[in-house]
Amino acid sequence: MHEDEYILGGTAPKSEKPKTPKTEKRPSKASAFSQILNGDFLTKEFVLNNLNYIFFIMFLLIIVIAKGYYGKQVSKDLDNAQRELDQNTAEFIEAKARLELRTRRYKLAEKLAEREIKETKNATKVIRLKKPSHE
Repeated sequence: MHEDEYILGGTAPKSEKPKTPKTEKRPSKASAFSQILNGDFLTKEFVLNNLNYIFFIMFLLIIVIAKGYYGKQVSKDLDNAQRELDQNTAEFIEAKARLELRTRRYKLAEKLAEREIKETKNATKVIRLKKPSHE
């Protein structure tokens, strides 16, 4: 098979040259960088056509930043609440210990001795009444 022949057997006319796709000239990285620094990229049609998308991305970034600050605030509030809870627990344990010390049997006996009230030496007796059964 010859180079100019089609697969089906025909030949291409010799005068026509195969068309090559036009390649767009892309700016080099240096010029793109300079466009960013100059602010020229903001005037491009691409940016203007995609402003909604850009604003949406900016909105999402603001939400992420706000979430970070909110998380820090919640963590700080949680630490403060835990510290306050620990302090209240310590005060409760201290008050309970003081109450137990003041209400011990020998301490009460000493305080009541000033009023001439003495502790009984006899064991306490319990009187139980039998309830009459309803017949």
